[in-house]
Amino acid sequence: MKSIEIALKMETDAVKFYKEAAERVNHPVGKKMFLTIANDETNHIKMIEEVVKGLDLTIREAHPIKTLKTIFEEMKPYMMERVKTSSDELEAFKIAMEMEKEGIDFYKKIKDEVSTEKEKKLFERLIVEEQQHHKIFAETYNFLNDTGNWFMWKEFSIVEG
Repeated sequence: MKSIEIALKMETDAVKFYKEAAERVNHPVGKKMFLTIANDETNHIKMIEEVVKGLDLTIREAHPIKTLKTIFEEMKPYMMERVKTSSDELEAFKIAMEMEKEGIDFYKKIKDEVSTEKEKKLFERLIVEEQQHHKIFAETYNFLNDTGNWFMWKEFSIVEG
């Protein structure tokens, strides 16, 4: 199987996993996050298909970090509630982090092995976006796993006492 076919399969599997995870997650922030990343992965599929067809690569600008900030802003009322996350939900975020890490490692490995500039440009773009996805899932996992400490470290709070 060629590297581009493997990439297409990885992205397709990611879309399926993230959509299924969104259905299972109870917290609205997590649900929206999985759906947003699934949409990003769908755009990755479109970019890969363009390269396969020999078309010029159309970079579909995704800004996962900006999207995350928007999601958190929109969902702020839900975030301020006491977050109760099941171990299954936390496991979904762990799996998501692992999937993104595997994608990053794979794309880094093959970007220098591909034969065309289009493919190289594609994999360089995918690396950047998958790194952002990994960061988003890691932050979300940390938020849901230990909300109090997450806020303390993100706000650089000074603990008195």
